[in-house]
Amino acid sequence: MHQSKIWLSSPHMGGTEQKYIQEAFDTNWVAPLGPNVNGFEKDLENYLGGQVFVGALSSGTAAIHLGLLLLGVQAGDEVLCQSMTFSASANPILYLGATPIFIDSEVKTWNLCPDALELAILDRIKKGKKPKAIIAVHLYGVPYQIDAIRTIADNYQIPILEDSAEALGSTYKGIKCGTFGDISVLSFNGNKIITTSGGGAIVTHSVAIKEKAVFYATQSRDNAPHYQHSEIGYNYRMSNICAGIGRGQMKVLDNHIDLRRLMHDFYVSLFESVDGVDVFCVPSDDYFANYWLTAITVDPIKTNGLDREVFRLALESAAIESRPLWKPMHLQPIFKSYPYYGHKIAESLFQQGLCLPSGSNLTQADRTRIKDIILTLFN
Repeated sequence: MHQSKIWLSSPHMGGTEQKYIQEAFDTNWVAPLGPNVNGFEKDLENYLGGQVFVGALSSGTAAIHLGLLLLGVQAGDEVLCQSMTFSASANPILYLGATPIFIDSEVKTWNLCPDALELAILDRIKKGKKPKAIIAVHLYGVPYQIDAIRTIADNYQIPILEDSAEALGSTYKGIKCGTFGDISVLSFNGNKIITTSGGGAIVTHSVAIKEKAVFYATQSRDNAPHYQHSEIGYNYRMSNICAGIGRGQMKVLDNHIDLRRLMHDFYVSLFESVDGVDVFCVPSDDYFANYWLTAITVDPIKTNGLDREVFRLALESAAIESRPLWKPMHLQPIFKSYPYYGHKIAESLFQQGLCLPSGSNLTQADRTRIKDIILTLFN
């Protein structure tokens, strides 16, 4: 009997998205501006709290690109970047003609290692090239070591671009991720905790910087009755249709987070008595994760030879999607020639780690199917 596919993280609609989309059609607001864009930005500002200003864009990648631009990154500059991340964190460095300097992870949060970061900064300064920015990522919704990274950034006066693409709703000491960077970014790709089908946002602490981001995102059109351009611009603004989806999704965001965390609890319970399989969890109560994706590490020495690939292929044979952790950027063919600082933490995590189905729309029947496959492996 054919079984439907259990996806790693599929879109989950809340029911009110079509209302906002229909309003856009009814009023003929189908351009990359309009009341849904304004409303979505305000919804995000209210959700994040604090004095932040949000610009809705076409993707999280666009937000990183503009964020680096606004931080003054130019051709020939160097940008420090977490190695274990999706390539969209690093690609915009090359868009600007800058050089990525990759940094290893640490074992507590799997994110940017403070020790390796400071070592890299000191070495680049010694080489006569002080880095222009730090890209820090909240991997799989688990916040990076906020205090430690901020202390280093401030000590050397290097701004932080906070990549919160995977961490909407996560917090550190009660403060929302997406507000810790000098500039921060969000993603609403189809697999994220909420989606606008495609889309992202830039988060700033200054209305002037937000307005500059929107200026760049709308082709840098000068204030003139004709089309006049004094700076390079980009077609990066979010459409009013996509923003309508986002407004509906905001109404179910907290519920989606609860459901993702429920899936994480399911895996914690499933593997609690399994030697050699560890579920990735926050290191302390200071951290609150949305657990966008739940990930495990598998030690084949302790599992009688069962490694990550055995798990992945067993799930695949039952039409259940899983995926290895992000392959570190310094191991990617396109980035392998760039400097790297650290040891082999990120590399080891990639070799042993697996992301498991984590969607907020998974059912009890889905969980039973996943559990049955896992238990069969150990029996």
